[in-house]
Amino acid sequence: MENSAIITDSARDFADAFPDGGALLAIDLGTKTLGTATCDAGWQFATAGKTLPRGKFGRDREAFAALIGERNVKGLVIGLPRNMDGSEGPRAQASRAYARNMAEAFELPVLLWDERWSTASAESAMIGQDFSRRKRAERIDSHAAAIFLQGAIDAMAGGII
Repeated sequence: MENSAIITDSARDFADAFPDGGALLAIDLGTKTLGTATCDAGWQFATAGKTLPRGKFGRDREAFAALIGERNVKGLVIGLPRNMDGSEGPRAQASRAYARNMAEAFELPVLLWDERWSTASAESAMIGQDFSRRKRAERIDSHAAAIFLQGAIDAMAGGII
């Protein structure tokens, strides 16, 4: 499968684009911030990264270009905010549009991954680690990105798709 600029909801199709693995960058699209997380080339561990201020796509693209080059990223995982019943609303449509822009800008494969409960899980974990409210607010999107990235890499590496 050609691995540049594919956009899929299927972990299997996405994983097929990487026969040798490769570092991935996850993005949690907030209205004001962009949470990032990365994983190693062997798809073992997702780690929360930077939380970037969200701006116009051109500025976001520059920040992502730096991260992609720095980490030698081979693919992107973008959170898809589905409704609790699995349907998609305006935020999911906006995430799909962002994914198209990212795939076009970087010619990298993109996996849209269901992010339901990722923010709640991240907040619960951060409370358990005694993060202050301020620290949680600053880092919640990146921690949520790490949670859904870990789910995606577990599915791809373990074949649970």
